[in-house]
Amino acid sequence: MTQDSGERPLLLLIASSYSVYRAYILESVSARYRLWLLNPAPPTWEDPYIAGHTVVDCLDLDKLTAAARDVARDHEVAGVFCYDEVYIETSAHLSAALGFPVLDPDAVARCRDKSATRTALRAAGLPQPASLAVSTLDDARAFADRVGYPVILKPRNLGGSMGVRKVHGPDELDAAFALTDGVRMGGIRQFDDYVLVEEFLEGPEIAVECVLHRGTCTPLIIARKVLGDGRMAFEEIGHDVDAADPLLHDPDLRDALRRAHDAVGFTDGYTHIEFKLTPDGPQVIEINVRLGGGMIPYLGRLTSGVDAPLAAADVVAGRAPTVVFRGPPRAASIRFGYPAHDMEITSAAAREELVRPPITEIRVAVEPGMRIRLPPYGLARSGYVIAVGDTLDETAAAVTDADRFFAFTGTPLEPAQ
Repeated sequence: MTQDSGERPLLLLIASSYSVYRAYILESVSARYRLWLLNPAPPTWEDPYIAGHTVVDCLDLDKLTAAARDVARDHEVAGVFCYDEVYIETSAHLSAALGFPVLDPDAVARCRDKSATRTALRAAGLPQPASLAVSTLDDARAFADRVGYPVILKPRNLGGSMGVRKVHGPDELDAAFALTDGVRMGGIRQFDDYVLVEEFLEGPEIAVECVLHRGTCTPLIIARKVLGDGRMAFEEIGHDVDAADPLLHDPDLRDALRRAHDAVGFTDGYTHIEFKLTPDGPQVIEINVRLGGGMIPYLGRLTSGVDAPLAAADVVAGRAPTVVFRGPPRAASIRFGYPAHDMEITSAAAREELVRPPITEIRVAVEPGMRIRLPPYGLARSGYVIAVGDTLDETAAAVTDADRFFAFTGTPLEPAQ
């Protein structure tokens, strides 16, 4: 199916995900590139942004490669573009199969496997939490006893905080291990030693959006993570972005970014890299080779004008990234709304009457019929509210207690096993 034959370079877009949190990416990228969508389902919301599409299982590398080669027979393809963590490894292998130097499969695999990331960072002498991949509860207990509680348990190669637990003491370890070990996703690599047990580091956590071209790393956005408590403990319930954040130009952080990317061998592409800011300096938590989730790149555009999705697309097309910061710098905060419990959604509404400056946007992200499970069993961000202003104090205050901006009703689900 072809809808447009313009002269803009054509990128293969691997999967599209949900419109509420992803449409801004296609809006940006399609202004400079034609997009051919390779996706498990036919397009709906993507139609205004794509030149054509192929329905294919994007986790089946053979089928994905065959579909891509079919497109390449009729069109000149400039690169492979993917922002979905689930599909980034197959996208990297596809990129290599088509002869593109961007998204090196070995480097991508090293980042997707959190244990391999730790090994590479350790060899390079980079500060990071003590960590061990384990297959049994006994091994998890022995490591936790050695490093001391609290510890973090996380799946070895999932994202979005799925299965992540903070364990405060030995009495919580059994249940936490069973939960983390049980949160799995079909179609991606599986490991016998699937559960990563990590030392807990004190300090705030940040995410840095970076674009890399021929080994040069350019940080674009600093997002300060906001964690929940109570029923949402250890879940990222929002982010704060300040275009004037001094960390963007901090020499120690820039050095850590350079060394971390060198350690995993990632030279061309885009990363969402997470740090804990400890009293001893920044320590690497994860390196994700994709655009950040939670609307972080969108907040970057709102606060500095930088277009992170377009920069990411430039690199996979073999171009130097377009990085333009437009002032004056602003601040923005996003907070996510969640249903009160696991439910099949009956109705969802945003309380528009609460929208007043500095709030600029409020969106519902679920529809009737959707089955929503709260973390750590699922990704339950059911809506978002954004405030933009001159300072983070102003914007963060405007979006506190985000659940008040939404009304969700539904039928309770059986407890997750």
